Amino acid sequence: MHRLFGLLYLLFILGFSTSLNAQSVIGNWKTIDDKTGNAKSILSVYMQGEKLYAKVERILEKGREDATCIECKGKLKDRPILGMQIINGLVRKDKNEYSGGTILDPENGQTYRCRIWLNESNPNELKVRGYLAFFYR
Repeated sequence: MHRLFGLLYLLFILGFSTSLNAQSVIGNWKTIDDKTGNAKSILSVYMQGEKLYAKVERILEKGREDATCIECKGKLKDRPILGMQIINGLVRKDKNEYSGGTILDPENGQTYRCRIWLNESNPNELKVRGYLAFFYR
């Protein structure tokens, strides 16, 4: 349970994102760690068919450019985080809200149900929420 609150550094860092494509979740987003305020990566959020995905386009954190997913299981184990697809299969629920898919935390290898949406008061901010049962972050 304690691990849940340490959940997904990407959930933490996507909270205060800056989009290169305002008014849509589609585009490149800078991820910021909400604990440190440091920029972590650039994610490319894109549509494939009717579903939304995101992959790590660039790692901004010095010394982590070649990081691998040590804790991942299966085919992602020990694979480079750079280029990794971390958001999978979200479906549009509203104009700028998607859910029904998953998000991977490459720091702990865990996968969570996911919902993303634009902040209504600041469309340059992408909100991300990962769910484990009734708990979310």
